[in-house]
Amino acid sequence: MSAVIWAVAVVIIVAIIAFTEVQKAKYRAKNGITLDWMGGEKPIAPPNNSALEREVEELRERLQVLERIATEDRETKLLSAEIESLRGK
Repeated sequence: MSAVIWAVAVVIIVAIIAFTEVQKAKYRAKNGITLDWMGGEKPIAPPNNSALEREVEELRERLQVLERIATEDRETKLLSAEIESLRGK
């Protein structure tokens, strides 16, 4: 009977350790942490992609221009419609 108790205890201990390791791996993955060759934790440095950053900035500038064109045109159309409605009265 004591052999069965020991086997159950070992299984429970192994399950606890496995669960803990899975939780640690999830935490590291979520927060961008990796392990070095000695087991130490270090943050993963984001890649420095200046070409991508430059392209995103150019797209932002183009979007601002398009937004300005769209809003200016809308105000002109509203003003024209208001003038036409006043002419009709």
